[in-house]
Amino acid sequence: MFGLFKTNNLPNSLQSLPGRNSEIPTAEKHFVNGRPLKGPFPNECEHIILGMGCFWGVERLFWGLEGVWVTSVGYAAGMVPNPTYQEVCTGQTGHNEVVRVTFDPSIIAFSTLLKVFWENHDPTQGMRQGNDIGTQYRSGIYVLSPEQKKIAEISKSEYEAALAANRLGPITTEILVAPPYYFAEEYHQQYLAKNVNGYCGLRGTGVNCPTN
Repeated sequence: MFGLFKTNNLPNSLQSLPGRNSEIPTAEKHFVNGRPLKGPFPNECEHIILGMGCFWGVERLFWGLEGVWVTSVGYAAGMVPNPTYQEVCTGQTGHNEVVRVTFDPSIIAFSTLLKVFWENHDPTQGMRQGNDIGTQYRSGIYVLSPEQKKIAEISKSEYEAALAANRLGPITTEILVAPPYYFAEEYHQQYLAKNVNGYCGLRGTGVNCPTN
């Protein structure tokens, strides 16, 4: 029933659901490394928010990287506060399924995270990733500083050129200043660690990203 009115177009203010004032309950700690999802975080850590399709597989991709302090899944770039998963799935909140990656840039560079981002999904597909169709599966980089935005834009241009050389593209990834991030429900957090045979739809293009 939740997908009954779902479209591949972002809703306007008249079409969107109302949301709520209170936060959706979620896990306190990361299921894999035991670190707090909401902090406190080491002072040297930074955040980046990424959308690459279904957030289950995306989160697993990042949580084991050296230099990544903690990951969580949530919703961003939508129109309503504190959405539920069921509401996001209707397409009437405008949110994207995203992963927030908290990392130590002295150990893993932001550009390295972007390389992982570009190479592990298809950023040319618009409002879908493979068989996962809808606005919640769009490709997105949601930056938290001007420097991140600059690096992301350069990385996008470099990867778009690499895709074009392989007769792919153009890139549809949105690069935005990070909007409010809402934590997804507890059962979604580190889902593939709790459900080792769970669904993962991540598929890259096979084209290497030249970003260093």
